[in-house]
Amino acid sequence: MADTPAPQSIESYGYQQELRRTLTFTDLLVYGLVFMVPIAPFGIFGSVFQGSGGMVALAYVLGMVAMMFTALSYAQMSRAFPMAGSVYTYAGRGIGAPVGFLSGWMILLDYVLVPGLLYLIAGVAMNSLVPSVPVWAWLIGFVLLNTAVNYLGIETTSKVNKAMLIGELVVLVLFVVVGVIALASGKGRGFDFTPIYDSHTFSWSLVFGAVSIAVLSFLGFDGISTLSEENRDSTKAIGRSMIAALLLAGTLFIVQTWIASLLVADPAGLVRDGDPDGTAFYDAARTAAGGWLATLTAASTAVAWGFANSLVAQAATSRLLYAMARDRQLPAFLAKVHPTRRVPVNATLLVAGVSLVLGLYMASREDGITFLSTLVNFGALTTFLVLHVAVVVHYLIRNRSKDYWRHLIAPVLGFAILAYVVINANIAAQRLGFVWLLIGGIVLAGLMATGRKPRLAVVETPAVETPTDGAPVGGTPVEEKQ
Repeated sequence: MADTPAPQSIESYGYQQELRRTLTFTDLLVYGLVFMVPIAPFGIFGSVFQGSGGMVALAYVLGMVAMMFTALSYAQMSRAFPMAGSVYTYAGRGIGAPVGFLSGWMILLDYVLVPGLLYLIAGVAMNSLVPSVPVWAWLIGFVLLNTAVNYLGIETTSKVNKAMLIGELVVLVLFVVVGVIALASGKGRGFDFTPIYDSHTFSWSLVFGAVSIAVLSFLGFDGISTLSEENRDSTKAIGRSMIAALLLAGTLFIVQTWIASLLVADPAGLVRDGDPDGTAFYDAARTAAGGWLATLTAASTAVAWGFANSLVAQAATSRLLYAMARDRQLPAFLAKVHPTRRVPVNATLLVAGVSLVLGLYMASREDGITFLSTLVNFGALTTFLVLHVAVVVHYLIRNRSKDYWRHLIAPVLGFAILAYVVINANIAAQRLGFVWLLIGGIVLAGLMATGRKPRLAVVETPAVETPTDGAPVGGTPVEEKQ
């Protein structure tokens, strides 16, 4: 079936079109790739290596499979409800407004924390290169730069994304080529399959525990869904760009971590002692070609995480806050859109402030990066579980879909994999994640007790594209906003 010429109007859902529709499929794909960062494993390689018993490539393979099922569910819900808000919108309209609130609350644990994590990693990387400039100074500089770019509008952000993506890919290709040549010449331990399977250390609980860290590199493809109201192509463009970005990035992750694993000088020591300084990947690069490649990979990590990735993370987070505030789930001032820039200006500034405070605090902790990473992942994975449920409820139960693969089997498989990862996640992350959920439940109870029960704008079933199985893609009536 041919794509519709334009995205579905959000006016049929009771909203006004306030954001500017300028993004194409290519823009969305680039956005997703930059958000995931093609060189993301550079910064967390040591943690994943230790957690997986050296089987880093396997952790990324499983992470990509798990995220692919999630991307398929995102694709289905983004067609049904082409609005900003990500899982908050999909769970709220696919299941019910209170569930949407709790999902939005949990994914805030991901979206609000991730910019601070990115700034912290970048600050640490730059400090390793220029020790005379403290981490906090680099962190402040990155926050101010990204806030200025995002304030200028989504078109400026998109242009910067493309330039940054090209730079990251150049560095990655250089590392892969030099790394392969180094292995072929006898450096490292040569070519073998231990990065994908090592009988001496393998166990499913071990590997899935590492997957809970590795999926940090994949987080970002879901950020594409927050740009639904700025997409000018068919509603299918959101889902297709997610899947394409995930496949491309996943392949790059597997290749680079396989090569880096084989260049680790002391694998047993890295598994035993971990990577407290976050330099394991740069040390592998040093083994391959000396100090210049180690410096290049460290600098690239700093720029990619501190500028490119945090730039799009700040944009995605501001859209989530905007969507929740528009539905009266958060303070109304966060729904303010700049009259000429057409960006959620107050939400953008709030994200910058939170990221700055959080980054500065975590910079004072020895376990700041690891601690934030586990919290970000837990928030994302728990909301992905709700996303899979929303697909089944909306399509299979509510709309009687006969497409059992996309609307039952794939969501159930995705749910099962992610549930296993969450169960094997860091205990501290589990505890703090559930505390955050409890706080969200208390806030929800308070809203309901004061007459502010979560309600979504009225939805009239619009005339939208229908898949070949005959199951409707559009929304169904829900409660009208008070």
